[in-house]
Amino acid sequence: MEMKTYYNPADLAKFPTMGEEAPELWDAFMNYYGRVFADGALTAREKALIALAVASAVQCPYCIDSYTNSCLEKSCTEEQMTEAIHVANAIRGGAALVHGVQMKNIVKEAEL
Repeated sequence: MEMKTYYNPADLAKFPTMGEEAPELWDAFMNYYGRVFADGALTAREKALIALAVASAVQCPYCIDSYTNSCLEKSCTEEQMTEAIHVANAIRGGAALVHGVQMKNIVKEAEL
């Protein structure tokens, strides 16, 4: 049974078509993108885990698909991937809560 979704999983493979009308920009982006994910101070494996966590935080189903597979290819365990997503969730949840201070500031000003 095929799962209904707003996103078409087949569209991930169409990503390169975004360079058809702007090849110079596409090439620059892909060069940068490739360099970002190469081994550096962080390993490509560590970067894949970070990317999966960020993909979850920004809720990009294409990126979640891509970086889950990338993590698996780099021998990340499901436990490691799940923990990375929990880290992203904790940061995103904390960010939402700390923005509540803005509400509190407005309430305090209204009481004056």
